[in-house]
Amino acid sequence: MPNPIISVRNAVKTYGKVRALDNVALDIREGEFLTLLGPSGSGKTTLLSAIAGFLSVTSGSIHARGAEITHLPPEKRDFAMVFQGYALFPTMTVAENVGYPLRVRKMPNAERAERVRECLELVQMSGFADRMPHQLSGGQQQRIALARALSFKPDVLLLDEPLSALDKKLRADLQWELKALHDRLGVTFIYVTHDQDEAMSMSDRVIILSDGSVQQEGAPAELYNRPRNKFVASFLGKSNFVPAQIRKQANGTYTAQVAQESFELSAEPEVNIDGKACLAIRPERVRLGLPGLECFAGRIRQISYLGERCLVLVDHEEFGEILISQTTWNASLPPEPNMEISFGWDCKACVPIAEN
Repeated sequence: MPNPIISVRNAVKTYGKVRALDNVALDIREGEFLTLLGPSGSGKTTLLSAIAGFLSVTSGSIHARGAEITHLPPEKRDFAMVFQGYALFPTMTVAENVGYPLRVRKMPNAERAERVRECLELVQMSGFADRMPHQLSGGQQQRIALARALSFKPDVLLLDEPLSALDKKLRADLQWELKALHDRLGVTFIYVTHDQDEAMSMSDRVIILSDGSVQQEGAPAELYNRPRNKFVASFLGKSNFVPAQIRKQANGTYTAQVAQESFELSAEPEVNIDGKACLAIRPERVRLGLPGLECFAGRIRQISYLGERCLVLVDHEEFGEILISQTTWNASLPPEPNMEISFGWDCKACVPIAEN
C-alpha cells in the first residue's frame, strides 16, 4: 500500500468512564472515498472530529502524509469540512460564502472570483451566485457548502452526514453527484453516515464502528458478502442467523449441521469456530419453494410488499423466524399469509460466524 494520506494510531477518546474511541487504528489512502459507518454513539463523528482537529484524542496519534498532526489546530490542517447543517453564513450571498475561505487566505479578488465561478459550476449552481442562503432549498444549500469546502483545493474533504437532512429522492440523487465529483477531482473523501445504502453506493472502502471500536473494514461487497460477526451482518443490510454445528471432515472440507440437515460449506470458515456457531444468510439468498422441494418447512407469518420485491417472514419450529426477500416480478410462488412453504439456501449463500 502507498503511504497513507491520513494515519490514525491507537486513538482513544474518553469522556469520564465512557470510551468514545477505543484504540482505533486505520490508514486512509490518498484519493479514496472512505466511509465511517455506524449507529448513533458508535464513535464515527468523534473520529472525524479528531481527524479534523475539532477535538483532541485522550491518547494515540494522528498523522498526515507521515507528519504528526495530533495537536495541530484545525486551521493548520489542509482539510475542509462539510456539515449536516450546511453552516452557511446567512448574511452573505452564495458567491461570498463560497469565496470566504479564499478571502481568509488573502487570494486576490480577480483570482478569487474565477475560483468561485469554477466551484459553482462544479456543483451545478452557476446561476445562483447572487442568491442568499434562505432563498435556496436544502439540496441547493448543501451544494453551496460543498463548493465552499472545495474552493481552496483541500487535501482531504471531511463530510459529516451531509445528506441526512434531505428527503429520500434528493439524497439518492446527490449520492450519484458526490461519487461523480469524487471520481472527477480525485480528492480524498472521508464520509460519515449511519445510512448503509449511502455507504454501500458511494464508498471505495467502509469502516464499520460500534461502541468506539472498528468491527470490520473493507470494500462494500466484501463486508456484505463476508461479515465477521453478528453486528456487521445485521447492521450492513439484513441477515438471518441460524444456529449450526461446524465440523471439519477428514478430507479437509467443512460441513454445517442445521436442524436435521447437513451440507458442505463452500470454503473454510474465516472465524475461529469451535463446534457451535451460527450461519448468517442474507434474505435475498433464501429460496422460497413448494413443500418437498427445499430443506426446511415453515409457515408464512407476514408479508411486506415493497414494489420490486416483497419481504416474507416465515416461522420455523426449531430455529424461529426467517426473513426471505423475493422479487415480485413474475414470481414462481406468490406468497400468502399462513401458507405452508418450504425454504432453503445454497451452501455458497451462508457465512459461518461466531455464535456470540
